[in-house]
Amino acid sequence: MEKLLREQYKYIFEEDLLKEIVKEGQVRKVDQGVCMIDMGDELTHMPLILSGAIKIVDEDKEGHEYLLYYLEKGDSCAMTMNCCIGGKKSEIRAISETPVLIYMIPIQRMDDWLVRFKSWRAFVLDSYNSRLKEMLETIDTLAFHNMEQRIYKYLKDRAMVLNSPELEITHAKIANDLNTSRVVVSRLIKKLILDNKIATNRNHVKVLAFSA
Repeated sequence: MEKLLREQYKYIFEEDLLKEIVKEGQVRKVDQGVCMIDMGDELTHMPLILSGAIKIVDEDKEGHEYLLYYLEKGDSCAMTMNCCIGGKKSEIRAISETPVLIYMIPIQRMDDWLVRFKSWRAFVLDSYNSRLKEMLETIDTLAFHNMEQRIYKYLKDRAMVLNSPELEITHAKIANDLNTSRVVVSRLIKKLILDNKIATNRNHVKVLAFSA
């Protein structure tokens, strides 16, 4: 796993930091569909993603989930970083969208590395910036896009994260992720098919004109 870590982050972190990550970190394999971090969890480690994809969701007062963003290889979760640095409990839920391989970093190392390693500071700031942009896009979509546009964007984003236009997904899952009804999703999926934006076949959706 050390080789995979070095290949993934060799152009991001300096050698001394990579050595410390190898020394302090723990490798963890996670199956698809596992809740890796839940609301209110005590955070002891921060993940560096070596492979796979993780879905980050928030929850409103009524318990409805809202998709915030996806994390892919080379990413880390800015909201988890924020909670780790601030000593707070988790404010998000992280669910493995695919089988995931991650390197778990003890939160005790966070402050020390921020001071000692320029590349770590840059990585943390870049993670904040990237996730903030994605969250602003999510807010914009919720506020200004109709449900048809939201569903199409959701499918395109998911295809991009999984690096495949072929998605194995049900209408119920789309409805759950977008906090709407299955009936609405089914109706708008038919509209997207008629508009030649997607094709479907038994819990499979193909995003047309997809480019990785």
